[in-house]
Amino acid sequence: MARVKLLEANEVSGKAKEAYDAYVEKGNLTNMKKALLQDYATYDAYMGWYTSWARLVEVIGEKASTIYAHAVSSTNSCLLCSLFFISDLKALGLDPDRLELDEKENLLVQLGQQIVKDPTNVSDELINDLKKHYSDSELVVIVGFAGQMIATNNFNSVLKIDVDQRLLPIQGEFKPATWREDIK
Repeated sequence: MARVKLLEANEVSGKAKEAYDAYVEKGNLTNMKKALLQDYATYDAYMGWYTSWARLVEVIGEKASTIYAHAVSSTNSCLLCSLFFISDLKALGLDPDRLELDEKENLLVQLGQQIVKDPTNVSDELINDLKKHYSDSELVVIVGFAGQMIATNNFNSVLKIDVDQRLLPIQGEFKPATWREDIK
């Protein structure tokens, strides 16, 4: 159960109410947004994720973006975000447990994992390999998105935001990362 209240329509006002109602109208009001809308400034900052996501898709494509976001979220053990990307991978016709990655996708997965595990120690070798495929400005987009994704992961994990109804059928497919078990 979420550690903060997930707002209902009668509990929001002003800009938050406008945003809430727009999501309801589109049919995409998530539990995370219900929590974020308690503070419009925080909500607004987190909605920058969508701008970063759109740019990432422009740079590396939807499939690679989804694989990368899933790598970040699953390495960070974010239940909610991982389930969203498991769902998105399936919608692309991919099996999240049996991804066949090309060279660039493999590098992106490695980057996502390294950024989560130790952002101060992402290897020069990996960056040099990525630079064979991406310009400096594209790397800024890729790394910047990871920062946005990690912020979203942390928000959902710390506040234990409830899994959205549409994701409940696949909840059992989440596999928490185990790399942290030996960290003291």
